[in-house]
Amino acid sequence: FSLSFCFLMFVVGRSVSAALLRSGGGVVFASASAAAANRLTVPFLSSLSSLSSLSHSSLSSSKTVVRRSVRSFSTTPTMSKKVAVILSGCGVFDGTEVHEASAVLVALSRAGAKISMFAPDKPQLHTINHTTGEPMEQERNCLHESARIARGNCQSLGKLNASDFDAVIVPGGFGAAKNLCTFATEGASCTVDDEVARSLKEFVDAKKPLGFCCIAPVIAAKLFQAKVTVGSDQEAPEWPYSGTAKAVEEMGGKHCVTTMDEVCVDTERNIVTSAAFMCEAPFHVVHDNVAMMVNKTLELA
Repeated sequence: FSLSFCFLMFVVGRSVSAALLRSGGGVVFASASAAAANRLTVPFLSSLSSLSSLSHSSLSSSKTVVRRSVRSFSTTPTMSKKVAVILSGCGVFDGTEVHEASAVLVALSRAGAKISMFAPDKPQLHTINHTTGEPMEQERNCLHESARIARGNCQSLGKLNASDFDAVIVPGGFGAAKNLCTFATEGASCTVDDEVARSLKEFVDAKKPLGFCCIAPVIAAKLFQAKVTVGSDQEAPEWPYSGTAKAVEEMGGKHCVTTMDEVCVDTERNIVTSAAFMCEAPFHVVHDNVAMMVNKTLELA
């Protein structure tokens, strides 16, 4: 009898654990679920119920800062949103940060979104030798370089129309501050590329969500005086670009301090932002932070 009872509890425990873990807006890694199921204690199941409630409440769209208390990501496509991704080249120092772009694409793909990539068809501000950080004499084109990330399937930004998409996302990298706008050279007095401005304004006018990460949120601050985050506003070794928060305020935006477990949501304009590599964090932490931004943007679409 005792062996049969234990086996029954094991089966029930696994089912309840899986159900509770999925109720928080995603599926926690399978290894964690299996380990939890094997414990089979009433106190543990009670704590899971509390955790599920906490995770669900922390994702309320009415909050400016959205925090995911347990890193969870959907592994089953649940939507078919059309999302435009605007790139700015290929490489952190003169184009799109490739790890942020990859994180965006993975999160969109995992959610079942239909992805189209775009970039300005114009020369980059300059080309940087990524081993030395020094400028190089050769000239490179933003669209051509962005096609490296897009596996060749990248269109000119002039072809982007908000009416064809449910949302737009702009990864970071210095290219966002050098090629999509002039923030890298002019700070708060910067201007935004005409095609970038046109495209993003179309999404705002249509009340469709926009997502930005890393340095890219300065574009939203400049164009829309939006509430955005670039992470911390206090200088620290892990936050080397914290001075950007002051520039956001100077451009008429509002800076929202966040950790790497949080994103900022401007509910008035449907703009979602996250810090990403504005923080000197490990790759997986940045990846998770970007995925949170993407998932929240999709939630608003």
